[in-house]
Amino acid sequence: MPKQATRQRQNLGSYVYGIVPAGTKVPADVQGLGDPAGKVKLIEHEDIAALVSDVNVDQPLGRPGDFLAHEGLLDAMADKGPVLPFRFGGVLASTEAVVEELLAPHHDDFKSALDQLQGYAEFVVKGRYAEQTVLAEILAESPEAQGLREAIRGKPEDATRNERIRLGEIITASVEAKRAMDTQMLLDGLTGHYMQASLRDPTHEWDAVHVALLSERDDQKGLEKAMKEFGERWTGRVDLRLLGPMAPYDFVLAQG
Repeated sequence: MPKQATRQRQNLGSYVYGIVPAGTKVPADVQGLGDPAGKVKLIEHEDIAALVSDVNVDQPLGRPGDFLAHEGLLDAMADKGPVLPFRFGGVLASTEAVVEELLAPHHDDFKSALDQLQGYAEFVVKGRYAEQTVLAEILAESPEAQGLREAIRGKPEDATRNERIRLGEIITASVEAKRAMDTQMLLDGLTGHYMQASLRDPTHEWDAVHVALLSERDDQKGLEKAMKEFGERWTGRVDLRLLGPMAPYDFVLAQG
């Protein structure tokens, strides 16, 4: 039976993870999404290729593990070379459609973007404040906060509701101000180890920094060393982590 007929009988589509240079080697240990996991392959067109795997379009995407498989594959590819990540959930009808609807009409744009990313990957810096340390800083810097803290000490919540609300507002505003200042301080401290930076929204009220960096893969050890040296300044105040290399989601995300 012809392959296309088999695909139609099984109602398969081509799930697209992202775009890489033609000739890119897919690591043997990477798996696609789905249950069972689809085999990841390249569909090439001239200088570029799409990373795809077959999926049953009758089964909804978004099952446990699907997003992690999508992200994990792209990050594995980013460790080897340039990759343009696609948004989760992009499916085309067939391998022919991948070429005709995606690769051919956007070839030059995709190739240009891949050329610009050659040698680069994304790294993410996350930092979390030590709550008690930074709270002590805020109280030391704000006489109003100190007064409110004393006013509510040992008193029932109902009787000090307004004071608690105001104290919460001061703490929130102070953390936001410190976050902005500390993020800029970090970026200044890492100058020379990234080409671009993209600020990410905080994921927790006590986040100190959350920033994506587009850095040279060959400078990973240099970035790690600079992070370690910078982090020593914040010992006991901010817990810093460096994640990566990963696909450059924050700098180029194909729509699919």
